[in-house]
Amino acid sequence: MEIDLASHYLEEARRQLRGHKRMGEAAMTQLRDDDFFLTLDPESNSVAILVKHLAGNMRSRFTDFLSSDGEKPDRFRDREFEVTGETGRSDVMRWWDEGWACILGAIDSLKPEDVMRTVTIRGEPHTVLQAINRQIAHYAQHIGQIVFLAKHLRSSEWKTLTIPRGKSEEFKTIAPKTITQTTSKI
Repeated sequence: MEIDLASHYLEEARRQLRGHKRMGEAAMTQLRDDDFFLTLDPESNSVAILVKHLAGNMRSRFTDFLSSDGEKPDRFRDREFEVTGETGRSDVMRWWDEGWACILGAIDSLKPEDVMRTVTIRGEPHTVLQAINRQIAHYAQHIGQIVFLAKHLRSSEWKTLTIPRGKSEEFKTIAPKTITQTTSKI
């Protein structure tokens, strides 16, 4: 029973992570190149900075996930919040792809018996389950920021990523199987 639950947990973690990845990509696809670098105010992060931070975190947390601390000594977190004028959209998307490759590769390699193993993040012990949940929450927060920024920047040109306003009742009439298929592809 425990192995079945652990298998289910890992599959659900993969599903959620891939869903967050698709959501972020669907938002960024709608941005113009210069939109990646715009901020709402001096204390805000741009999409580029959010992606750079996510990628740095993903690399640090999930490189040698089961065997080394999740805060790597070569991570310089403060630099994740800096981009130069030389940075372009292709750089941002490369960071995005590299970060996701790291986390998805690590998660895909896990076995059910790994779920209750202990890993460390900044010297603090976590079960694999706790570490993954911690990162899913962190990534969801920042991807939500990316979606918010993209929606704000594209304004009336924004193409919704979920159920459009005023279409909730219409959406309810779709067969439950279709709803599950649709929302899992978001």
